[in-house]
Amino acid sequence: MSNLLLILFTSSEIVLLAVVIIFFLRLKKSETLLSGLQTRQEEFIKRLQFNTQLENELVSTFEQRQQELVALNNEIEKRAAELKKLVNLANEYSKSPQFMREIILNGHRAGKSAAQLAKSTGLGLEEIELIIDQA
Repeated sequence: MSNLLLILFTSSEIVLLAVVIIFFLRLKKSETLLSGLQTRQEEFIKRLQFNTQLENELVSTFEQRQQELVALNNEIEKRAAELKKLVNLANEYSKSPQFMREIILNGHRAGKSAAQLAKSTGLGLEEIELIIDQA
């Protein structure tokens, strides 16, 4: 009977030892998995920091570009106002009688007919002929 009891205790100790070994192996596997998750988490945090830095750089460059565009827009508006003044001045000059006379006389010297000059200047044929005759 004592042999049977000894065999029973030994076999229960072996079963308990097997359970402890299985528990240890599962614990080791969980530890490895946890370590891998921590490594991935650190990589993820590094990527987030890098993305944040890139986003900040993009925002600052975008703000800088907007300021440059505003400055360019102001410059273009100034130039547009200057050009408008020049166009108005040119229109006034082109409507002056002396300028029209020069255009007509130069056209006549170039061999254009009075009808062609009247059409291009918007003046009447009689006015063109009168200017040519006065020259």
